[in-house]
Amino acid sequence: MKIAKSPATATANHERDRRARAAIAAALFCAFALYIAWHASHESQTRPIDELPMSTARGDDTSIPNADVDKSDLIKRGAYLTRVGDCAACHTADPGRPFAGGRSISTPFGKIYTPNITPDPDTGIGQWSDTDFVRALHEGIGKAGERLYPAFPYVEFTRMTEQDMLAIRAYLNTLAPVHYRPPANELRFPFNQRWLMIVWNLFNFNEGRFVPDPKQSPQYNRGAYLVEGLAHCEACHTPRNFMQGLKTTERFSGATQAGWQAYNITPDRTSGIGNWSDDALIAYLSTGIAAGHASAAGPMADVVQHSTQYLKYEDLRSIVAYLRALPPVSGGVTRPRDAWGMPAADDITSLRGTAVTTVSGLQLFAVNCASCHRWTGEGVGGNVLGALPSLIHNSVVGAPSPDNLAMVILHGVRRQTKDSDMLMPAFADELNNEQVAAISNYVTKRFGNPQATLTADQVAALRAQPQ
Repeated sequence: MKIAKSPATATANHERDRRARAAIAAALFCAFALYIAWHASHESQTRPIDELPMSTARGDDTSIPNADVDKSDLIKRGAYLTRVGDCAACHTADPGRPFAGGRSISTPFGKIYTPNITPDPDTGIGQWSDTDFVRALHEGIGKAGERLYPAFPYVEFTRMTEQDMLAIRAYLNTLAPVHYRPPANELRFPFNQRWLMIVWNLFNFNEGRFVPDPKQSPQYNRGAYLVEGLAHCEACHTPRNFMQGLKTTERFSGATQAGWQAYNITPDRTSGIGNWSDDALIAYLSTGIAAGHASAAGPMADVVQHSTQYLKYEDLRSIVAYLRALPPVSGGVTRPRDAWGMPAADDITSLRGTAVTTVSGLQLFAVNCASCHRWTGEGVGGNVLGALPSLIHNSVVGAPSPDNLAMVILHGVRRQTKDSDMLMPAFADELNNEQVAAISNYVTKRFGNPQATLTADQVAALRAQPQ
């Protein structure tokens, strides 16, 4: 016979269980907090040893034991490395204040403003020691001991040597100091608590310098050092997990940045760059154009303009050698992005004498696009530098997603290199969302991947992405 418990007994048992669960949760939290504290206190003891002591790698004469080291050469090398790292792209919001920061970076957790890295003593890094500078790049820790957010790619920079970091510091010291304090970050609680980066680092950050693979060639290892470290290519081309850390199982398979698709750059012949020749890859990095494949736009146009066009030929070849050796990632794509399209035949003539009563992608294309890309979609100028690009065999038009095409229509293209100056006007103020969608859908259907369609609402969402 089952004896029923009294209400008082049931309440007491429930309260006892609740307290037990609370005690267990508190114990687990305390254990985790103690582990975090232990981990933080032991970081300096477990830090990897670099290949050269700090005292012999500094960029100032007082800390260089050998007087035959030419400081001007160090600064020159630092200027080159600063280009490779594309530091100006993030740390310049106003071209009149280079490296003074203030550029906003939108994240799922809020907005981050980049800091001033000019040698201004009050608002920049003028009072930072070389040790402070190296610690920020190697460990993601600022001068005052604050945890830096991974919008600053210390996850990749940790692989750099101290010599290269101090060469960059020597160059930054030669910049004109700019007295400018960027806006405060706009991060939601609890993401504005910097101590939480200790937890983030546990899952997403492995501190340590680049170690060459003895089984690979010097060219491959140089490319790996550049791509994985200073050039931080993964920051854009690798998908992120829910914590916004890099998905290491899908390295270089493509990701989305501020509405733009950073494409797959693994050697898969369908989804990636496996069908590009070495010369085409080098041309793309140095000029922004790979004939028959792609023309750089959006953030990649900025990378070409401010960084990769200045790379030495041997470094470009090293990058290509490394990319060729990556594990290919298919991504489920069945046809290369640059394998779509043929010239239009008689689309324009079909408009003659026809009253257009709806939003017509063909009509909008004829009015806004055909003067540069021709009504056939073949572009103007062929494959020469500065030519107006063809929409046929074009990665943007043949991609599974039409997002980059819509972003190009909205924001245009501005790309200056030593060899050419590419300008496509932005139509964000000229065309509404329905019109942008109509043009995009006509272009993909006529010259590219006909399955890549989008709606006016999707265009509105892309338009709202901060650039």
